[in-house]
Amino acid sequence: MAAGIDFTHIYVNKLRMYGGSNGGKISVRYRDENYMLKFPPKLGGAAGLRYSNSCISEHVACRIFTALGIDTQETLLGRYGDKIVVACKDFETDGFVLKDFAHLKNTIIDSSQSGYGTELSDVLDTIHGQQVVPPAELEAFFWKMFIGDALLGNFDRHNGNWGFLINEARKTVRIAPVYDCGSCLYPQLEEDGMERVMANREDISERLFVFPNSALKQNGVKINYARFLSDIKYESCAKALSLVGARIDLRVINVIVDDTPYISETHKTFLKTMIRERKERIIDTALGRGDTQ
Repeated sequence: MAAGIDFTHIYVNKLRMYGGSNGGKISVRYRDENYMLKFPPKLGGAAGLRYSNSCISEHVACRIFTALGIDTQETLLGRYGDKIVVACKDFETDGFVLKDFAHLKNTIIDSSQSGYGTELSDVLDTIHGQQVVPPAELEAFFWKMFIGDALLGNFDRHNGNWGFLINEARKTVRIAPVYDCGSCLYPQLEEDGMERVMANREDISERLFVFPNSALKQNGVKINYARFLSDIKYESCAKALSLVGARIDLRVINVIVDDTPYISETHKTFLKTMIRERKERIIDTALGRGDTQ
């Protein structure tokens, strides 16, 4: 198992700041490179104050995305005081600035929705109507990211957490690596809940076929991953499903999970179980090589 890193006394750059929600973020310097250190968001409830597993989910999901051959932000898992945190390598370097897809969407003046509107048809219209990145390249990336999110159960991939790296001085643009994956892999579920789910096939099925859904919508309704992939109407999505589906290696994914510090054997077993179930019953079924419910 890889050891976690103690970030407690690391140098903090107070002049570099990050936006977004879902927990605090600070800029740190580690091995002569900048990292965004993300803290787990606080969760309320009858049990009192507790923290999400989002930092663990972020790290594991990013490593799996990388294993799927998708360009993804590098992450490190560690501690800051008594909290488990994830360090995300800062890719705003060499004059490149991150602009999310919502910024691009706002430049399409005929768009039916604002930048943060997640109706799929409008998102695809933006992809094909923009002139910043070759549309075919951008759509291929979008659908590969969607398939990765389907495998990992991401419920919050919206227009504000994927995008581009832009260098105005050089007049250069490239698609940013996949980032912000803390909403994958059931981050709000505690260990007793994991045990209950694994003990009941109906509970597992509910977390495959009922929720989590995508943040993207069709006709105002959040897309259900299993139903959407069972009847794909977009050629580029079908291509991404075939490409990414062929790259899913559960042996590699299990090593990633087993190599994750700080989490219990119950948590590891839960992650491996749910990823296997999502692969076999959602991805493989959509590819015509598995069983449905």
